[in-house]
Amino acid sequence: MAKNQKLPDAQVEALHRAKIIGVRAGNNHRYTGVWVVVADGRVFVRSWNDKPTGWFRAFRAEPDGTIQVEGREIPVRTRLVRSARILGAVTAAFGQKYHTPGSRRWVEGFAEPAREKSTLELLPR
Repeated sequence: MAKNQKLPDAQVEALHRAKIIGVRAGNNHRYTGVWVVVADGRVFVRSWNDKPTGWFRAFRAEPDGTIQVEGREIPVRTRLVRSARILGAVTAAFGQKYHTPGSRRWVEGFAEPAREKSTLELLPR
């Protein structure tokens, strides 16, 4: 896979519009609803908790999976994000996209360093 490869523009736009998407690692893990953001034209998800049986660890063990958006299933590959610049951009994107009073607690929680470390980029498979 090319280092700068990203999802097609139409999929990025659909993910930008979506409030919640389904993610599934491999073929055996169930779909889980998660928030999704676009930063720098790239697509990211972040886990709220790092449970041993959760979707984040499932993707760490098996980077290939599927997402659900707008009634479609899209095969993806995930990559752990380590760049401080990108992590900051993703945190800012969560704040911009999920800006309702009810979302505030979650957005603030996603900004915590331990949760920032659970950021995955969604790439084409």
